[in-house]
Amino acid sequence: MPEIEKHRPFARFMHWGMAILVVGMIAIGFVMIQKGLPRPVQNFLFITHKNLGVLMLALIVVRMAYRWLRPPELAPVALPPLQRMAAHLSHLGLYLLLLIMPLAGYIRVRAGGFPIEFLDQLDLPTLVPRSKELAAAAKAVHYYGSYALAGLILLHISAAAYHGLIKRDGVMSRMWPPIGK
Repeated sequence: MPEIEKHRPFARFMHWGMAILVVGMIAIGFVMIQKGLPRPVQNFLFITHKNLGVLMLALIVVRMAYRWLRPPELAPVALPPLQRMAAHLSHLGLYLLLLIMPLAGYIRVRAGGFPIEFLDQLDLPTLVPRSKELAAAAKAVHYYGSYALAGLILLHISAAAYHGLIKRDGVMSRMWPPIGK
């Protein structure tokens, strides 16, 4: 069996590290807005979500810059044109939403006049004016974007499972495992 070409180790590490963070952020985001949570738990979840959002924004910028500076050099996999287009569009959608979500969250929080504890400790400027309308618009983008992101992640996982478990064509193996050669 020929050796499977893999993405570079840094790309795989970023993929899996961000995957864990994003799934955690989605879970925290959906739990923190549930009614009936004890206030200290809800506060902890909001603070965690906001501050991890800052980390997510930094990581997606690093990931996008890395991909732009060091595009994958893997030989193309023979996929039907529709699958190739679906893969391209879903990856584009994931990257866009991974950028939009923390930006919308940041705008919602800052325009609403709320703190982002990590950034406040660094004494960084807010960059967004206080505005109920802007906060409401950003909140809507963040809320509906969370469902779009969750849907694309499920699609992404389903496609990976299809390629890894059914087709066994090496597509999933290119990104797995997150470490090693």
